[in-house]
This record gives sequence, structure tokens and C-alpha cells, in this order.
Amino acid sequence: MSDKRIKSALISVYYKEGLADIVKILQKLKVKIYSTGGTFTFINDLGIEAEKVEDLTSYPSILGGRVKTLHPSVFGGILARRENSEDLEQLSKYKIPEIDLVIVDLYPFEETVKSVDDEAEIIEKIDIGGISLIRAAAKNYNDVLTVSGRDQYPDLLNLLNGKKGFTTISERRHYAAKAFKVSSNYDTSIFKYFNRESAIPAFRESIDSFYPLRYGENPHQKGIFYGNHDQIFDKLHGKEISYNNLLDLDAALNLIDEFKSTTYVIIKHNNACGVASRTIPVEAWKDALACDPVSAFGGVIVTNKPVDEATATEIDKLFFEIIIAPDFAPSALEILKKKKNRIILLRKESVKSDQIFRSLLNGVLWQEKDNRIETEKEMRPVTKRTPQKKELEDLVFANIIVKHSKSNAIVLVKNSQLCASGIGQTSRVDALKQAIDKARSFGFDLQGSVMASDAFFPFADSVEIADKAGVTAIVQPGGSVRDQDSIEYCSANGIAMVFTGIRHFRH
Repeated sequence: MSDKRIKSALISVYYKEGLADIVKILQKLKVKIYSTGGTFTFINDLGIEAEKVEDLTSYPSILGGRVKTLHPSVFGGILARRENSEDLEQLSKYKIPEIDLVIVDLYPFEETVKSVDDEAEIIEKIDIGGISLIRAAAKNYNDVLTVSGRDQYPDLLNLLNGKKGFTTISERRHYAAKAFKVSSNYDTSIFKYFNRESAIPAFRESIDSFYPLRYGENPHQKGIFYGNHDQIFDKLHGKEISYNNLLDLDAALNLIDEFKSTTYVIIKHNNACGVASRTIPVEAWKDALACDPVSAFGGVIVTNKPVDEATATEIDKLFFEIIIAPDFAPSALEILKKKKNRIILLRKESVKSDQIFRSLLNGVLWQEKDNRIETEKEMRPVTKRTPQKKELEDLVFANIIVKHSKSNAIVLVKNSQLCASGIGQTSRVDALKQAIDKARSFGFDLQGSVMASDAFFPFADSVEIADKAGVTAIVQPGGSVRDQDSIEYCSANGIAMVFTGIRHFRH
């Protein structure tokens, strides 16, 4: 019979919150309880009878609490197969009681790593007995119910109340799956801690939190976000965040974090279609929108400063998907909330990440995140004319944007404003022509503008095209065998060019 009645339980938890209700119903169901250390004291203080594990094993907790439950009298009662006569004979021979329910809450290893630097303290938070209990009980799900974390207490309460202490095989298997999820996540965290210096090549990631999405990139695809975006922002208003919204948000936040002055960025399909830095926020918004008001339609807006009423009034004129900012004036929020589907996000933290994963073929690509951005001092002049102060400021601005644009990428900037970009082209010349045509279509005068390229120019054709369009300064990484062709053209035509030595491909 797949239905099993819980007659005995082993409880050993780190956190006691929510445990009282569980213990009380177990008492009501006449379940015999075995417990350890602080958990036993907690249960005893509730006036509920429990037996110490030490009395079951005839051994005290030793080695400073490192060994409490690691004993055949405990694990035999968990792992014994109830339909195996030899197992039952051995339980009887060695006076080992059957254990039908195991409730364990592991030592908080991940939390300890985040909060302390003392390795000895961290090591002591590696749970040995608890993780062994979880795995043993989950392995024997045919007979044992495993509860592997306090987040499962509400479901357990409903199960105990509704089924009067009985569980089905499917329920026990479901809890076993949860147990191995906890176990794998725990082991991954420990491995990553130890592997900080060893750098053993192995891909190990485990994320517990997740958000089901309406669909993936397209409506016919399923989608889930594994992570905790509540750490990054609070949703103040609007519809559900989608798969594509999250991609654009990631691009938006990574770009805006490169700027210190008041800046507005508009993202469309993971690329910037509007960027401007100004002293006054509303001017930054207007100039960002002026870059490409067509592409801005339905885009994602991000700023690094609070949104005031004047700026919100202007933003309200545009149809957009999302706006994210570190704060909103109450009057600004009132204006922006007028459209019920607009997603308004209050940013709380920066995106703390130093690695990138991408699935492809039958594996995963891993790389360090491109956290490098070049300062004015790192831009090495290679032409007769060096950039003037304003040109140099614009070169840094353009180089930031091109770093966050899809390759092949060319960015044109003037007066801390994106004029246009050519992105995702198979030819750098095509990217440049796209940027020039786009800038002109929106009325930009490119005379005195600067240009950034995410990689070197293999020929001088791009700098010649840029020169004829009005570009007066160029930033590129350099590194082509024909760099000198571009350098000579720029020097002969009064264009300043600087090399960074750093390529910023983004595919």
C-alpha cells in the first residue's frame, strides 16, 4: 500500500520559526518525536514530549556538536525498507525504531559566507549530519517523508491536517525531489566557496528562487526566470514583467551604471537607442528621446537619478514598457501611473555579477563579465592632433555606449548625447553607414561629432567615411596590421584618434 501513516519523526533544525505548529499537530497525531540539542530543548519548552537522539544512540553529542545523529540507530531507522523482511529483522535485532518523518533545516552556510570573513566559522556551518539525514530520508521516499527546509512547513501543516498523518507515495516522492534540490544547492555553494582559489574547471550553479513568466521570447515558448530580481528592484506599478523585459532591463542597468552624471538611457532590443547626460534631468530625458524617438516607442527607460514631476510629465507623452529609477517624486509617480500597464520599478541595488553564462550546442559558455571601461588617461593618442577636452569627454561617453552595443558596433556622439549607432552588422563599414544615415534622418549635425568602434578598423575606409560625415575624433582599440593606414589618414585630415588597447565585442 502506498499510503503510509507517520508514527515517528526525527526533528533537527537550525531555525525554529514555524516549528511549534508542526510539533503540536504531531503530538495530536500521537507521533513519537526524536530530537537533538537545541531542537529538543525547544520542543520540551512547548510542553511536548520528545526523546533525545542521544538516548536512542547511547552516545552524547560529541566534537562540539559535529556528531549527533551519525549513528546506525538513526540512519537504520530511516533507511530500512519496510517491505524487506531482512531489513526489519535487523531493526528488531539491534532495537532500532522505524523513523517515518525527517524534518531538517540545514546550517546556514550561504548566509554565513555572505556575512563573515572568518573561515573557521564558515567551515563550522557546513552541515554533515543534517545533509546526510535529508539524503537518507529522500532515498527511502517509499517509506519516509522528508521535509528539508522551513519554507516547506506550511505545506507540511496542510498535509498533516488534511490527511491525519497519512501520506501517499507521490507526496513522499515530491518531497524527496525537494530534498535533493536542497542538497544539490547546498553542495554547489560549498564547492564554489572552496573553488575560489583552486579554480577547478567545473560548471556548478544552483538557484532556488524563480519567477514563472507568461512565456519566453515568443508566445509559443515557455519561460522562467531563475534568480531573485526583488533584490534589484521593487515593482511599484504595471503589468507582469516578461522575458524580453528582463533582457532589456539587464542591458539598461548595465549601461546606466557606467555613468555618474545625470543620465537617461532608452533601451530597445538590448541596445541603446537614446542616451544623454545633462545637468537638468528633464533636459537629459528630452535629449535622450531626440536620439531616436521612433525606436524609443515601446522601449525601456532607465535613469540614475530620481524622477521629478517635470521629467515625468515629458516621459508620459511616450508609450513605453518600463521605467526604472532609484526614486520617484510622489507627483511624478502619480503621473506615470496613469497608464495601468506601464511597469514602474524602484531600483534598490546594482547588479553584482562578475561572470556570464550562455547555453549553446550541448554545453555552456562561461566568461568573466566585461567590467572594464577606459578612462581619459587610458586613451592613447596616435595621431598628430590630440583630442580637445570636450572631444575627449565625448570619446569616453561614446566608448561606454559602444561597449554595450551588439557587434559589429559604431557609435556617434556629440555633446554627451548619442547621435546614432550602427549595431549588429556583419561589416563595420555598414555599421558606420547605418549610424550616419540614422543620425541625419533625425536631424543631427555630425560636424564636430566623435566616433567609437568596438573593435579595430582593418582598413582606412571607415575613418574616411567618418571624416566626410563630420567626425573629428575617433576611439578604437587598435590592433590591426593596417592600423597605420587609419592613423595616416586621420593625421593628414586633422582627425584626432586614440587607441585603448581594449576590444569590447558583444555578440
